[in-house]
Amino acid sequence: MRACGLSARKVEYISDLARRFDDGHVHVHRWPGMDDEDVIADLVQVRGIGRWTAEMFLMFNLLRPDVFPLGDLGLQKGLRVAYHGGRKVSLKTMKSRGETLRPWRSVATWYLWRSLDPVPVEY
Repeated sequence: MRACGLSARKVEYISDLARRFDDGHVHVHRWPGMDDEDVIADLVQVRGIGRWTAEMFLMFNLLRPDVFPLGDLGLQKGLRVAYHGGRKVSLKTMKSRGETLRPWRSVATWYLWRSLDPVPVEY
């Protein structure tokens, strides 16, 4: 993996992830029936995976519709621009705004990210 250009730290993280899959400590077969917080708890046991990474995994791999990654800087900026005139707001305020977007907070997050991109995407 080092020969492919990965850092020693990333090799360590990938190796830990592989070990956890191999020994059954990561419960991938149970994720579809687990709630989001339980999947996050499962994933953050792996070295190199934090809450943000687990939330991105929920959104983009498990296609969970109601993830609101408050630690994401793009989401924070999107909320500030869309709802607060660009002013800095507290985590509590952002969390409260997120409650109004249930049960589609993943979708809202995507739109808030897209709202910050100066170049429109053509599909």
